[in-house]
Amino acid sequence: MTDQTLANDVATDATENDSQAQANKTYTQAEVDAMMARTRSSVENKVKKQYDGLGDPEYLRGLVSEADQRQQAEQIKRGEFEKTLQELAAKKDSEIQKRDIIIQDYRVNTPLVSAAAKYRSVNPEQVKSLLASNVRLNQDGEVEVIDQKGSVRYTDSGSLLQVEDLVKEFLDTNPHFVQPTPSTTNTQSSHTLNVNNGIDLSKLDMKNPEHRKLYAEARAKGKI
Repeated sequence: MTDQTLANDVATDATENDSQAQANKTYTQAEVDAMMARTRSSVENKVKKQYDGLGDPEYLRGLVSEADQRQQAEQIKRGEFEKTLQELAAKKDSEIQKRDIIIQDYRVNTPLVSAAAKYRSVNPEQVKSLLASNVRLNQDGEVEVIDQKGSVRYTDSGSLLQVEDLVKEFLDTNPHFVQPTPSTTNTQSSHTLNVNNGIDLSKLDMKNPEHRKLYAEARAKGKI
């Protein structure tokens, strides 16, 4: 065995003895805490090193917190803005509805009542209620008379049927909605003026040409 070989064997035995001695060594709690602290510090240093260029971690946390607060404030403001928009939209819808009611009354209801009164309806408001569903305003605000299927109605000549035409048609086909014609002296026949082949002077209307003629004929014949 050479001197070098002997030296190597001695070194190996020494290393093994040291390793065995370290394995058998008992650490105190303080030594364990120190080792854990060094390990934790090493890990923290590695993590912090990645963010050294961004600044202090506490400062970064403050920036994040401020950003969150600004976002919440903006959301609140946006919520109020949306609420305001909803209120404005509701007000606009209400104004449009009021306008439509006024237009409907002026362009549809009033003409129906006027036409019913013109053609001597017993109850013009009732006629309006019965015929209102047959009259509408188109997208241009023009009045249209429609049938039960919603189709626009036309006259025989091809022109649009008017509200007055609709009312007259209804009253002509439903005469019980029309007031009876009052009797006047102009409608009385000459027969009602004859009393025992003479003339009932109390029934004569000298403003009526027919009555004046009867009076003249009766007088010529000596009946008066």
